[in-house]
Amino acid sequence: MNTSTASIAGRSVSRIGYGTAQLPRLRDRHDEAVALLRRAVELGVNHVDTAEFYGFGFANAVIREALCPEDDVLVVTKVGADPDPGGRVPLRIAQRPEQLRASVEDNLRSLGVDQLPVVNLRRMDTGPGLRPEGDQVVDLDDQLATMTGLRDEGKIGAIGLSSVTLDVLRRALPAGIVCVQNAYSLVSRDDEDMLRLCAAEGIAWVPFFPLGGGFPSLPKVTDEPAVHAVAESLNVTPSQVGLAWLLHHAPNILLIPGTGDTAHLVANMAVGEITFDADTLATLDAVESRSNNVAIGASS
Repeated sequence: MNTSTASIAGRSVSRIGYGTAQLPRLRDRHDEAVALLRRAVELGVNHVDTAEFYGFGFANAVIREALCPEDDVLVVTKVGADPDPGGRVPLRIAQRPEQLRASVEDNLRSLGVDQLPVVNLRRMDTGPGLRPEGDQVVDLDDQLATMTGLRDEGKIGAIGLSSVTLDVLRRALPAGIVCVQNAYSLVSRDDEDMLRLCAAEGIAWVPFFPLGGGFPSLPKVTDEPAVHAVAESLNVTPSQVGLAWLLHHAPNILLIPGTGDTAHLVANMAVGEITFDADTLATLDAVESRSNNVAIGASS
């Protein structure tokens, strides 16, 4: 198995990237945030995941400052939600076509680019998190018409999906989907059929919450006794075991673990060197999978 590279939107990238969702923890330490992202690139990261609503634009601002064209980093962003600094949760659902277009413009502006290489349409049909209500329940075809229009205009290079069901993915395939981001981990494997379809179609599978958790009610990989036993036997951490399992599970899985700590970043990058023998992999595969399809309420 090749744990080093995989393809997304025709680009060969390291299978271990970096997600910027936790970067805003360094909001008051801007230089540290820039240095952390630079360190990620030095360690081989060439796939970065972001969104305008991560830190109300902070993550995108750090990317704009830290990265340059010579780094050749694929920056993937998402639309379907907007920042909501005063809300019960720090984002609000933004599913309507005009909101998707506005979100693309916001990301173009904050990242300082003429084109967003890949944009994920976050539908929020499944998995943990908010659910659309009222006028935010928008037909997939209307959204894809907007996304393909933006692609035709050259404002985005390729289209991905996030928080979608298998049926939605199947309906969207003719639009040329290049990646899917769903909540998925060793302890939450509801989407095996979707993962297999993505592998067959050459679509990258980019799980968020790759160690479970995310919300208190969700199972965590690091709570599993089998994971701890494997970690001890290999002299690695339980988190590293959970990430390494994903790399071994399917060749089209790309990781985007996030952190605001350099030592944790180094540990995440090291999971590509972890190997499992057949017995160890079977032990991990036998861990019970539990649903993560938990809504946390509608946006205001």
